[in-house]
Amino acid sequence: MDAIQAGLVGFVQGLSEFLPISSSAHIVFTSAIYKLATGTVLPDVASSEEIFFDIAVHLATLIAVFIFFRKEIVDIVKAFFVGLKTKDFKNPDFKISIYIIITTFITGVIGLLIKDFADKLVASPKIVSLLLLVTGCVLLASEKLKKNNSLDLSLKSVIFIGIAQGLAVFPGLSRSGLTIATAVFQGIERAKAARFSFLMSAPVIILASIVYPFLEFDMNQVANFNFKAIVVGFIVAFVSGYLCIKYFMKFVEKYSLAGFSYYCFVAGIAMFALFSLSGHL
Repeated sequence: MDAIQAGLVGFVQGLSEFLPISSSAHIVFTSAIYKLATGTVLPDVASSEEIFFDIAVHLATLIAVFIFFRKEIVDIVKAFFVGLKTKDFKNPDFKISIYIIITTFITGVIGLLIKDFADKLVASPKIVSLLLLVTGCVLLASEKLKKNNSLDLSLKSVIFIGIAQGLAVFPGLSRSGLTIATAVFQGIERAKAARFSFLMSAPVIILASIVYPFLEFDMNQVANFNFKAIVVGFIVAFVSGYLCIKYFMKFVEKYSLAGFSYYCFVAGIAMFALFSLSGHL
């Protein structure tokens, strides 16, 4: 991995982690296209350096979440411990903390069940392209079939949101897209749905994208990593991720998710055609 590739992937990670367009799909596409352009054969299994880099850029986007939502996160954590101490569970922030725990648990269970199968799809850009089309369909359906936008998060809605987040283990199914769309479909206002989606992403990013991958790469290869490139990717992912959160939150307050669904359709079809012509599955 060189600095150019790292910068490109870092930018794509930061931008697509929070937009409802599937960061996993865009990282697969970006890496695959770069490797095709440079004549490098697509690997069936990610190298240790690529796994480490993936951890680094996810850590960068996690820091972006913590900084942007720092007040909300502090309030939620405080409310959780105060609620446990006083047995007063009526605080809305305490409820949010419990909802995040529930969604994380559901996501973890589903993720463990399907992760091995989902991981194999990373080496199949055409299949990832088709799953991106599914993301587009979900986004469009949520806008066309949504209920009124006046409901609050509830245990029932949170369970469905957690299931949606778990299914997003499949590359091409956008985590933010599926969770926001599921909330909107149930009558939760888009900005509120997006805020909860970003907050609930923190423990999932920590567990699934930072902690677990450490078990999968060979520590003996660390000395050979291109850390200059990894730092470039980290910085680019953080900056693009923070700016993405900032402007996406303003966007969803005024506009629907339909535009992102159309983008998923165009990108999915274009990538499917490209990798069909290239001869890669």
